[in-house]
This record gives sequence, C-alpha cells and structure tokens, in this order.
Amino acid sequence: MKVLRIIRNYFFYCGIEKEEYEAVKKDAYVSNFKVWRILHCLITAAFAFLFLNSLFSELLAQNRMFYMFALIYSVIITVVFFILKPESFIAQLLIYLSISMLFLFGVLITSNKPELPATMFIVMLLITPMFMIDRPYFMGIVLSVASAVFLVWMYNVKSFTVWQMDLVNIIIFAVIGFFLHIIANSIRIKEFVLTRKINIQKDTDDLTGLKNKGALTREINEYLADEAKDKGIMFVLDIDRFKMINDTYGHDVGDVVISRLGKFLGGYFKNGEIVGRFGGDEFLFFVKDTDDAAVALRIAGDVVKGTAENITLPEKDKHVSASIGIALYHGAEKNYSEIFKKADMALYDLKSKRTEKFKIYE
Repeated sequence: MKVLRIIRNYFFYCGIEKEEYEAVKKDAYVSNFKVWRILHCLITAAFAFLFLNSLFSELLAQNRMFYMFALIYSVIITVVFFILKPESFIAQLLIYLSISMLFLFGVLITSNKPELPATMFIVMLLITPMFMIDRPYFMGIVLSVASAVFLVWMYNVKSFTVWQMDLVNIIIFAVIGFFLHIIANSIRIKEFVLTRKINIQKDTDDLTGLKNKGALTREINEYLADEAKDKGIMFVLDIDRFKMINDTYGHDVGDVVISRLGKFLGGYFKNGEIVGRFGGDEFLFFVKDTDDAAVALRIAGDVVKGTAENITLPEKDKHVSASIGIALYHGAEKNYSEIFKKADMALYDLKSKRTEKFKIYE
C-alpha cells in the first residue's frame, strides 16, 4: 500500500501528499505564469523570425501560414499574459494550448523532411514538459495525445522504415519526457513546500499557533491597501489582570492561559478573518468586509463569553476574563497602526472605567 501511495503521489501530486499539493498549488500556478510569460515573448520573437524568413526561403515557405498563425496567436497570448492574474486557472489552460502548438510545430518541421527521423518533435517531447508544474498525469495525457497525432499524421507521409524508427523513438522519448517532467515537478514543488513551511514558522506565534505581530500587521496592511476594500472591524483583546495571574500562579499557568485563549480564538474565527497574538497577553483580530457596529458587538460579546467559559484558573470556579477595544474601518485609514490606535484607545478607556467588557471607539 505504501508503494502504491508513493506512486499515486508522484503521478497526481508531484511526489507530495495531496494536502501539501493543494496548499502550494497557487504558488506553482504563479511560477508557471512567470516562466511562460517570458517564454511566450521568446516564442513570439521566434515565430516572427520564421515568418519573415519564410517570405524569402522556399523551404520555410511550406509552413508560412502556420508561422503566421503561430505569430498572431503568440502575440495575443503574450498580451493576455500581461492582463491575467498569475494564479489564474485560465493561464494554465493557455499554457497547455501553447504546448500543443509547439508540438504541432514539431510535426510540421518533420513533415518537411519526411526522409529524416523526427528530431524536432522528439526535442519537444523532452524539453517542453520541463517548463511546466502541474499534476504529472496531465502532462502524460498531453504527451500521449501529441505522440499519437504525430504517428497517425506521419504514417502516410514517411516511408514505413522511417516511420517504424520514429515509432520506437517517440515511445522511448515520450516516456523519458514524462519521467523528466515528474522529477522536475517533484524538485520544484518541494521547494514551494519548504518555502511555505519556513514562511509559516516565521509568521506563527510559538505559544498559540496563531499569527504573530509581523504577520498580523502585514496582512492587515495588504487588506487596507486594496482599493476595492473599504470595510472592516479591528478588535484588540487584553486579558484582565494578567500580571496578577502570573504573579499568583506562575508564568507556566500564564502561558497555559494564553495558549488556551489562542486555541479558542483559532476555533472561533474560521472564515478568513485575520487573527493572532500581538504580544504579551494582547490579541488582535480583524474581520473583513463589514463595518456593522452590531456585528462588532456580537463578535466581541461571543469572544468575551467564550473566554470566560473556556479558560479556567487552578483555583476552583475561577475563570479568566478579557476586555476588547473595537475600531470600525470605513476605508479612510491606510495603515494598521491608525486603526489599532483607535481600538487601543477604546480598550484603555474600558480598563480605566472597568464597567464594560467591550467598547467601540467613538
């Protein structure tokens, strides 16, 4: 079973587990996009050169219409690649379309010299798969279809002896190309996995498993920088009398309190909210796409209630309580610190009066 699982992972998920592949798939798409945007520029230049030379060369003139079509296609796709988003699934499909065009180019070049082996097509079988990161079986299908089309097309074009030679070579090199694709995919995708793990470690608070201050500020600033986003709610939570908890029960208990609060917040916020430990006993969470005060108060009430219900102290019936300052984002602020100051001021006001557990900055 272990061997079958390894084979499955290499054929379907580039040599890693499905969950890992899904986590880094977007990074792979972005990498493909960047590589093929450059390649499309080079392909455009190559077909422009071939088309212009076909006007003066009888040998190249045989494929002049294809060169013209390929040039027009390459120009259009190159422009499209400067418009599409890097993680776009459409970009992936267009890349496969471009790969198919390159295989067709190999077929036409071979048909010009039917007495010779299919060198150009074989080169395409070996090189093209190296520039694509995707589920390997997709490339297996592409290579199989391209090889079948070539062999059927060339059957009536080449002598049977040369065709037989091509048949053997293409089967061998299609298999080699496929396994080169698997190896290259595996190496590159594992680099994405390693980079992701490093980034997660860098952005994760060790005690709670939530985002740390650096990750919080970066992600909130990215959200604020998006001109299409003009609504949000920032919450700043502080554990009540946390110094007393440390002094009375010890720092080990204080760490347990922070850890359990982090676990509770991580379980409560599951819909894309930005949540993490800002430092010490202070937590920050940012809810996107709403600036409704009623929603803010409901969330704050849930968190305060959940904190008291889920986090206890060593003494019987003693629970931890928390206070929350809230600031509504209406699209004006462009840096997290501007909203944070407002939420922090609301929290400070709560701490000084000690009459309520949460308050919206006014």
